[in-house]
Amino acid sequence: MPEHVLTNSDLEAMVETSDEWITERTGIKQRRIAKDISVSEMATEAAKRAMENAGVSSDEIDIIIAATITPEYFTPSLSCLVQKALDAKEAFCFDVNAACSGFCYALDIADCYIKTKKAKTILIVASEALSHITDYTDRRTCVLFGDGAGAVVTRAGDSKGMIDSVCRSIGELGNVLQVKAFGDNRFIEMNGKEVYKFAVGANVEIINNLLSNNRLAINDISHFVFHQANSRIISAVSSRLHIEAGKTYINVEKYGNTSSASIPICLDEMNRNGLIKQGEKLIVVGFGGGLTYAGALLEWV
Repeated sequence: MPEHVLTNSDLEAMVETSDEWITERTGIKQRRIAKDISVSEMATEAAKRAMENAGVSSDEIDIIIAATITPEYFTPSLSCLVQKALDAKEAFCFDVNAACSGFCYALDIADCYIKTKKAKTILIVASEALSHITDYTDRRTCVLFGDGAGAVVTRAGDSKGMIDSVCRSIGELGNVLQVKAFGDNRFIEMNGKEVYKFAVGANVEIINNLLSNNRLAINDISHFVFHQANSRIISAVSSRLHIEAGKTYINVEKYGNTSSASIPICLDEMNRNGLIKQGEKLIVVGFGGGLTYAGALLEWV
C-alpha cells in the first residue's frame, strides 16, 4: 500500500462532504494515495512479497497476469514491466482489463492454464492508482477510491485449491460505470444507484451459482471475501444470503475501493494474520466496470 493517507477530514477541505456522510454511505474512513510510487512499482512490491511467502523464485514463473485499469502505458503492459523488474525471463505476460473483477478473471485464466498443463506456476498481480482517474471536485465519486496492489502465486499441485469459478459480463450496461480513454474528461463516471443495484444482484448470483454447482450451502463456506467497494453492498448481500457477520472480511474503511487489488489485499491480510486455516473453503467475488462480475470457490492449502 502507498504510504500517503487521505482521510475523510482531508476530503472535507477539498469538496463539499463530511466524515459522517462518507462513513454512513460507504464505510470508508481513509484511503491510500500513490504520490511517490508508480502502478508498476506497487505491483512489483506486491509480487515480491507474494513470491517470498510462497517460496517461489523468479525463474520458476511461467506466466505473469496483471489486472489493472490504470496502467502507466498502453504498451508495454503492466505485466511486462513487472517481468522486467523481477527478472522473470521465462514468463510470458499479459494484462486483463475487467475493472474491479480483474483479479477474479485472472484467477480463472490461471486455473485454465494450470489444468490444461500449459503452465505450472503463475503470478497474478493486481495494481491500481485510481487517484489518477478520480475527479476530486466530484463529491459523489472522489470519496470512494484509493490506490494499492496485491498479488498471489498459483501453482499446480495435488490439493484442491481452486475448486470452481464463474465469470460474467453485461456489456449493455457499461455506461453506468465508465472511464474514457481519450478526450478532456478522463475521470471515473458512475451512476451510483445503478451500480449499487447491479453489485448486490451480481454478488448474490455468483455465490448462489458457486454453491449450487458444487452442492454446497452457505454454512459450508468459512470466509466470504468481497470486492471492497462499499460496506453497504457487503451488508446487503450478507443479509440476503444470511451470511454470518464473522464470515465476511472487510477492510474498506482503511483503503477505500482499490478496484482489482482489493481482494488480493484482503487475502494477504487474512493470511498473514492467521485468519484462514488449511482446508477451509472461501468464496471470493468481484464486480465492477464493464459491467463485469466474477467469483471463485477456493479451498485453502
